[in-house]
Amino acid sequence: MAGEKYLRENYWKYLSEVIILMYHTARLYSDMGKNVLIDGILVERDELAPHYQQLTEILKDNPLDLVEVYGPLDICRKRNLIRGHRYESQSDEQHEWMAKNIAYRLSVDTSLHRAAGCAEIIVRELCL
Repeated sequence: MAGEKYLRENYWKYLSEVIILMYHTARLYSDMGKNVLIDGILVERDELAPHYQQLTEILKDNPLDLVEVYGPLDICRKRNLIRGHRYESQSDEQHEWMAKNIAYRLSVDTSLHRAAGCAEIIVRELCL
């Protein structure tokens, strides 16, 4: 959404702007009565901080269910290497960047369930 040129120039600056715009867009759809699903991570990098607080402030008057989809670090490292286009320490870096003390409504562990099983749990818990 930011364009490859801008991401090469200053990745986190431009990515951060797009992430915040995405939250405002989600609020617009929610204001119109639509359900919105955002697949992303809440990172606390200087360019986004306080990321979690910004998300909750932007969507404060709208329904918001945060779901943690996670896996143990050792398994995430192996998955990243298998993907081939990620580097070995990427999982560790993302883990360090993650916002702390997030009020998740639900957590699912990808080491215990395949993608379809995780999706079934999320739909069952959030939609019924």
